Amino acid sequence: MTYCFKRIYTIVVLILAGSLLVKAQEQTDSTRHHSLVRETVRNFDRFDTDYIEPQHYIFTVMLQATQNYDIFTLRSAGKDPQSITFSPDMKLKVGPYVGWKWFFLGYTFELGNINLAHIKQQLDLSIYSSQVGIDLFYRRTGNDYKLRDAYLGKSVNTRPLEEQSFNGVKAGITGFNVYYIFNHKRFSYPAAFSQSTQQKVSCGSWMAGMGYTRNSLDVDHERLQNLVNERLGNSTVPLDSGLMISNVSYNDFNISGGYAYNWVLGKNWLFGASLQGALAYKKSVGDVVGNSKEGFDFKNVNLDGIGRFGIVYNNMRWYTGASIIVHTNNYHKPRFRTNNTFGSMNIYIGYNFGLKQKYKNR
Repeated sequence: MTYCFKRIYTIVVLILAGSLLVKAQEQTDSTRHHSLVRETVRNFDRFDTDYIEPQHYIFTVMLQATQNYDIFTLRSAGKDPQSITFSPDMKLKVGPYVGWKWFFLGYTFELGNINLAHIKQQLDLSIYSSQVGIDLFYRRTGNDYKLRDAYLGKSVNTRPLEEQSFNGVKAGITGFNVYYIFNHKRFSYPAAFSQSTQQKVSCGSWMAGMGYTRNSLDVDHERLQNLVNERLGNSTVPLDSGLMISNVSYNDFNISGGYAYNWVLGKNWLFGASLQGALAYKKSVGDVVGNSKEGFDFKNVNLDGIGRFGIVYNNMRWYTGASIIVHTNNYHKPRFRTNNTFGSMNIYIGYNFGLKQKYKNR
């Protein structure tokens, strides 16, 4: 009996010891895993402090004034193609932004527009580190476009159409861009465009990225034809079928590459610029009026562009500056073409707070 108890005791001890060893190994693996994750995250924001001064604060608040511009050009195909260009008036928007470490979220709205059904809206979320950046955006332009330019044939005088209000266009854009900074240890993209670091020495870097954009465009062709008839006084000028579109959605998948450079103009002053070309795969689905069963569905590859320019004063506690961002998207097919150029001009002032622990004793 004593022998049996000893055997049972020995087995229990071995089982407990094995359990403790397994648990210890699991804790070690978990610690290694957490350390690996922590190290990977830290690597995204490591740089040469001889070139870049890191952000001293955790939080930021900012007030920004923005003017957006959107230009749509619709062009039909054929020997004598027609084209029409729309764009809304550039109106001032304002809104607050808040930031925490890498994250930057803001919302702007048009103060003078009290009609909630037609209000223009914009929502931006940016996540910046020294190595990787992500931009997410949501924009709805309202329906207060004007017809800026038109070509309806060689013998047709379209000047009476210019600058005419046309509320038969609605447009929106939703998407994201992700980019990688190759020379991230010495070049700070956030220093010029998110004010989260300071560039000490002028420097540049190659960039590469990818993104997705969904453009929506809705044109009221009957209202457009009525406007043409009214302003030209001639109902014998029909719109080409290539312009008779409605409810079109453009899906854009792109791979981009380019170069960015920061010029240090003086103490706390910086001018930054970047240009990127994007090889974009387009997929568009919409309805051609009068042929809704067939419609059109095309897939092709085009060259798009992204430009950013910014000047900023940043003494680490306060910052102020201005920036211009330009995107251009092109869709080409033998039957139908469109070009969309959109962007924003921004002026901002902000304040950083929540000093990091390692800077409190300096």
